[in-house]
Amino acid sequence: MDGNRRWAKERGRPSFEGHAAGYEKLKETVLWAKEAGISYMVAYVFSTENWKRTEEEVSYLMDLIRRMADDLAAEARKNEMKVRFIGTKERLALDIQKKIDEVEEKTREFSRFELVIALSYGGREEILSAVRALLREKREDANEEAFSRALWTASIPDPDLIIRTGGEKRLSGFLPWQTVYSELFFVDTYWPAFTKNDFLEILKEFSTRERRRGI
Repeated sequence: MDGNRRWAKERGRPSFEGHAAGYEKLKETVLWAKEAGISYMVAYVFSTENWKRTEEEVSYLMDLIRRMADDLAAEARKNEMKVRFIGTKERLALDIQKKIDEVEEKTREFSRFELVIALSYGGREEILSAVRALLREKREDANEEAFSRALWTASIPDPDLIIRTGGEKRLSGFLPWQTVYSELFFVDTYWPAFTKNDFLEILKEFSTRERRRGI
């Protein structure tokens, strides 16, 4: 969900307003996905590299994440939506860790739609975490299936479709193992300006792509 700061800058607003607008857009997109019959959605909210931003910006983003967790606790139950968080959660403040644990617990019973929040997430760190888990189990015979089960996304299918806004044409550490056969869509629109029509047009094009998976 790229382009929040650039969206704000073009409008003469503080970058923080871009992040706030980006969060509102995420809430909208979740509803679009549910309406379209999508069962799983993964949102890349905060990467391990994002910790390198200024202390002021990181502090604001952490406060926004606190607000997001509070919102999700209520909205997810109302919309019967399961919520999970993946990433190096131990780097988060203890109160945030507690909030996201509570959201996961309160929404665990739902199964029709699952929102996965990649928070303090890095794809290489996830792969290293899986390797460490297999080494602890002394799994010298580990295969692709065993490795996938050791990943943080073990309980959800690999993504069919990846959308990146903001004009960048790379995945920047997003689910490197899981996305080898994903269909990729890169759009120039900044995330806060992404529309439902943009979303539906991408789904329409996705439906026309032939996915041979190397066959």
